[in-house]
Amino acid sequence: MVGRQATAGTPESRVPPVWGSVPPRNKNFTGREELLATLRAGIASQVTAVVPQPKTLHGLGGVGKTQMAVEYIYRYRHEYDVVWWIPSDQPFLVKTALAELASHLGLPAASGIEDAAKEALDALRRGEPYAKWLLVFDNADQPEDLLDLIPRDGHVLITSRNHRWGSLVDAIPVDVFHREESVEFLAKRVRNAISERDAARLAEELGDLPLALEQAGALLFERGMTAAEYLEQLKKRTSQLLSQGRPAEYPLPMTAAWSISVANLTETLPEAVELLRVCAFFGSEPIPRGAISRAPEGLRPELAGLINDTIRLGRAVGELGRYALARLDIPGRTIQIHRLVQKLVQDELSLEDQEHYRREVHLLLAAYDAGDPDDETSWPKYSSLLGHLAPTKIGDSDVPEVRAFAIRMLRSLLSSGDYQSARIVAEDFIDRWSAESGVEHPDVVRVKLEHTNVLRELGEYDQATELNNEILAIAEKVLGPEDEDTLRALRGSAADLRALGDFKGALERDEQALRRYEEKYPRGHAGTLRAAHNLALDYGLISDYTRARELHDRAFSGWQQQGTGTDKSSMVSALTGLARAVRLSGEYSEACDLGEDAYAIAMEALGAEHNWTLRTGTDLAIALRRHGDYERAEELALQVHERCVRLYGLRSPDTLAAATCLSNVWRTRDRLDEATTLVVDSVGRYAEVYRGDHPYSFVCLTNLAVLRRVQGEARNAYELNQRAIAGLDAGLGRDHHFSLTVALNLASDLAALGDLDAACRLGEDTLRRLQVLFGDVHPLTLTGAANLSADLMANGQTDRAKAMIDETRARYERTLGLNHPDTHVFLNGRHLDADFDPPPI
Repeated sequence: MVGRQATAGTPESRVPPVWGSVPPRNKNFTGREELLATLRAGIASQVTAVVPQPKTLHGLGGVGKTQMAVEYIYRYRHEYDVVWWIPSDQPFLVKTALAELASHLGLPAASGIEDAAKEALDALRRGEPYAKWLLVFDNADQPEDLLDLIPRDGHVLITSRNHRWGSLVDAIPVDVFHREESVEFLAKRVRNAISERDAARLAEELGDLPLALEQAGALLFERGMTAAEYLEQLKKRTSQLLSQGRPAEYPLPMTAAWSISVANLTETLPEAVELLRVCAFFGSEPIPRGAISRAPEGLRPELAGLINDTIRLGRAVGELGRYALARLDIPGRTIQIHRLVQKLVQDELSLEDQEHYRREVHLLLAAYDAGDPDDETSWPKYSSLLGHLAPTKIGDSDVPEVRAFAIRMLRSLLSSGDYQSARIVAEDFIDRWSAESGVEHPDVVRVKLEHTNVLRELGEYDQATELNNEILAIAEKVLGPEDEDTLRALRGSAADLRALGDFKGALERDEQALRRYEEKYPRGHAGTLRAAHNLALDYGLISDYTRARELHDRAFSGWQQQGTGTDKSSMVSALTGLARAVRLSGEYSEACDLGEDAYAIAMEALGAEHNWTLRTGTDLAIALRRHGDYERAEELALQVHERCVRLYGLRSPDTLAAATCLSNVWRTRDRLDEATTLVVDSVGRYAEVYRGDHPYSFVCLTNLAVLRRVQGEARNAYELNQRAIAGLDAGLGRDHHFSLTVALNLASDLAALGDLDAACRLGEDTLRRLQVLFGDVHPLTLTGAANLSADLMANGQTDRAKAMIDETRARYERTLGLNHPDTHVFLNGRHLDADFDPPPI
């Protein structure tokens, strides 16, 4: 039976609300009724039916597995709200397709491909917003790549050539056509211009293989060739192939049919054959027409002439479609060659010619203008090229322009947040390029620079430090001290020093980097702005928030002045840094205003789950808590923490920062048990992510100590704070924000233990240091004054205590106000707790 077509206006004609990348219906689809019935019965009777799990369409190339899946979709699409087609021969493609689906499900934009794919799968499993969905994984030949990506509670089809699926699930084998199906197909394909007898003879000779029949039918229709003429050519081609020794993995009829089509196309339009050979060295996924519409230098004149001639190129593309040698998606502007046809084309060529065509494909990809990889609007274009990276062997090229393209692809993965894929790609390029060009080649330096950024995002600080030190030494020698890549490595080394806890060393390194940038580049240069931002981080980490504010403001203003096309993540990070510096200066209301603005920009430009959106959300939640808006702070902190755990795992630096933020919110809201559980876990993980002597590893102990004291364990709190302050004094000195925070809490521990003399002595010393560092009205200084006044009163120094209370009350009134939660605690004569939130490094 010929494929049924739905009449307009009937229920069968309904297109699901979410419909993605489904290939056009084959108007010549024929037969397969028994297989389609088996498939439908299985998929309708089970929550999940998978082709091939648990109902499998598997078989050799060219038997029509994909076409059968397409036909199933069009017959039953009216029963689904979501139908999504997923190319599956490479893991990259599966995740990219799922990530694209996420936006169509109405999900907030994620930080990258990996995260968006997870979001899409979670939404499908929940049935929100759609419970009736169908996913099709096409050409899924490696079960191990797919098993973790198959959602339940819906319908899933998988096509595969790999019979190993049959050992995992029940399978539906797809074989060649039955003879009557072949005859019916040819009658339709050649539009009734072939007799049943001739069709049967042709089917016999072509082994009833659908792909071979499609190409034969196309040739008979396009050239007006008779069946007898085709059979005569087929006989000659088969004899030639047998004498040559055909490739064992290809059906002889398919090879013969393909060679006839190519031979006839060579006579009518030889440039179309040339285009076919070029396309055979891309991946088997759709090729953007833009990738073959511009002829870069280095192409052979005949190919360059074809690409530069719009009319000839259009005709060549059209002929490939008419001869069934390519699938054309006119609205999507792509051209796709069946993988079996690609392999046949490749094997026809000598090894030397294969390498020649592969090099030309590399040049075409390098010339394709996908845009700035740091610009979120360019990410879809880069995603469309991912399926062609491995098949084209792009990593084997030593052509500078091609390697530059490869690095742009890597940067797009990094910018979009697909860190695991970026790591795999980077390590592959590093291995190949180092072996080919040596470890000191500039291209190797550049790809290693990107790799260090990936490692930092993954929290692999030791590995990043080791690699960046190696890069910086080579770059200084090979590229020179003023080269931009050398300066990027210099900036990276400062980040590594921050990760090691050497804040002063990082500041010196970033001062050097900014000076070098300013000597070579304009003030508004992207590298200069990033250098200023990094230096601002350093000043914040040595408690100089005035200078940090100035530099963050400079960076943010610089990004703003760039207008459209600016790097949104860098702009958001600069504004978030400014809001943080304002908060740490004690201006909580202003910090909330800036933080809300930064969060709104991040949500709009980057999406809810981009790493910088999450970091901005954490900083905003901290500012809201400091300002006294506990309810909004808890809502946001919970949201960010959940996303960080889901996207990055428990060990990520961003997850640890979000956990610290949430635990502090819970403590202020008297959810002490939950806060303690979170803090205990975070303390252990900080020691894993950072070195044991890192300031963060020490200062996070004070958060646990505060909880222990509030829960009546003053002795344990004292011991924890003693450990913390000893480590901080050794690394940062006492006159640092972190150290003084712990000192305030240690004085509270002493008071709780009844040693009021010691508490007053430590409180006096800490208050004096805070006044020198921050002035009299900084919130931390006021905390020191409030706590000391309580200890003085309890220790019998009433007059001095009353004078300090009056003075502190007046300062609270001028700054935070008398209705602020901190002011209430102070006026009630109780101790204020000082806590820690880790800034990003």
